[in-house]
Amino acid sequence: MQAGRPVVEVVHLGLVSYQDALRLQQVYVNRHRSGPAHALLLCQHLPVYTTGIRHKPYPANLLDRLQLLGADVHRTNRGGLITFHGPGQLVCYPVLNLSSFKKSVRWYVCELEKTIISLCSRFGIKASTSPHTGVWVEDKKICAIGIHCGRYVTSHGLALNCNTDLSWFSYIVPCGIEGKGVTSMSAELRRDVSVEETIPHLLDAFRAQFNCQLVDGQTPEPVEDSG
Repeated sequence: MQAGRPVVEVVHLGLVSYQDALRLQQVYVNRHRSGPAHALLLCQHLPVYTTGIRHKPYPANLLDRLQLLGADVHRTNRGGLITFHGPGQLVCYPVLNLSSFKKSVRWYVCELEKTIISLCSRFGIKASTSPHTGVWVEDKKICAIGIHCGRYVTSHGLALNCNTDLSWFSYIVPCGIEGKGVTSMSAELRRDVSVEETIPHLLDAFRAQFNCQLVDGQTPEPVEDSG
């Protein structure tokens, strides 16, 4: 291993509920209390709409309507507004101590965006940033980004549409941005692009962008709900 490069453990969670992913993120956040313990949690979620902390809370009556569609609804402490997570979407939760990288949240979000732009370019998709957070293909969002950072330890992260059922987005204004659409890797390439096909490219792009070493981690045991 090359000295000086942060070591990041890659953990494959598979298909998990959003609530379980929140609990597992907290487990990995807590590990940083005794020193750097960087991790990259990769998963897909069962259908869920999540809202962030930006601006006023999303109206409760609208959230109730979304639940009738068969999706869960969760309020979170990440940045950003409402979005959808579901099967076919590659969700990546980096739990990093930015002290090992650069102590700047703005820098961190930009690096996440650059990681996805690099990934897309490997597939021949021309993606870019915009005044709005996330990664876009023209005026359609292909990857949502919403993070939380406490004492320079990050949680939440990004959600890249691979072969997601995009119809779920039609019931909301994704990320609160009017007049914009959503897209996926599969829609852009007009072929099926699975999460499994995409993961190695995400890891390569992340490794290069964050100048880190990636090591395989063990899938943790399910976290029991203490509530």
